[in-house]
Amino acid sequence: MTEQVKKLLDKSNLIDPFNRHITYLRLSVTDRCDLRCTYCMPEKMTFLNKKEVLTFEEMYKLCSGFIHLGIKKIRITGGEPLVRKGIMDFFEMLKPHLSSDLEELTLTTNGTQLHKYADELYSNGVKRLNVSLDTLDKKKFKQITRLGNLQDVLLGIQAAKDANLKIKINCVALKNINDNEIDDFINWCIKNDFDLTFIETMPMGDIGNENRLDHFLSLDELKKNISSKFGLEDISFSSGGPAKYTRIKGSDIKLGFITPLSHNFCSSCNRIRVDATGVLHQCLGQSNSLDFRKILRDPNSTDADLFENIRRSIKQKPEKHSFAYDFSKQRIEGKIDRHMSLTGG
Repeated sequence: MTEQVKKLLDKSNLIDPFNRHITYLRLSVTDRCDLRCTYCMPEKMTFLNKKEVLTFEEMYKLCSGFIHLGIKKIRITGGEPLVRKGIMDFFEMLKPHLSSDLEELTLTTNGTQLHKYADELYSNGVKRLNVSLDTLDKKKFKQITRLGNLQDVLLGIQAAKDANLKIKINCVALKNINDNEIDDFINWCIKNDFDLTFIETMPMGDIGNENRLDHFLSLDELKKNISSKFGLEDISFSSGGPAKYTRIKGSDIKLGFITPLSHNFCSSCNRIRVDATGVLHQCLGQSNSLDFRKILRDPNSTDADLFENIRRSIKQKPEKHSFAYDFSKQRIEGKIDRHMSLTGG
């Protein structure tokens, strides 16, 4: 290892311009998904050409570079990560890092494929995961996802539970869609010992004829309604993400709220995102980016080049996102053209 590379491996390099230590990488392994959630993408979605997507070898090299520079947690996302062919091979590649500098390897999934992979995920070092699920009503599930079968997800969740994976449910709060079943959702999570996080819908990508403003639900309003029925107490717990947590009295589950619109949480942001094409997005709600695919596929590129570009990308991280809803003008501000399925929420 050259002196130049040793210098570049200084863990203090992953500090952004606002003195935030970046320790969390969210990596999208595919933009493809076997669902078409109405708030996420249009029904007739155009996906990436295979050549545009990084190979697992390229993703591994990039992840290793980030880990060497101080990343402690990696979350695998999509699209739906478990629909990518050979995905367990990639988890197996990353597993040895858990014996050294990587503290956690996890993923976010829609749960449709969990019945196939739950045991392998656990054996490859995944100890907890997030399942995106917005309703327990099979008709609403079909309405929201367009293609999905709720039973497939419930079977997958049970398989993950049987494999000793700790499960957190992520639920996008949707006005006039799932806001009338929140109590049932909470009680179901209490019964199954699942932590639960509610998320505000975000203005990312063209979703066809759907209007996000029609279904936006402020989590301030939601939390107030929950508090009137369940005893809540704020806690200092952090999972390394943007959620603010409370505990439901009389239970062991944590209830989280991710509020990118009603309450900006950027001051404590510790993460960056790499999409399936190798483009690093310093912020979910800004256009700042750096293309690592060019670097990874350049035959003349060295480890020093990779480390230097990782450092440079962190130094360009913006202070905060620009998402906003202007209800007085019925307008979405700060909209991002790329879809969440590409970026990897």
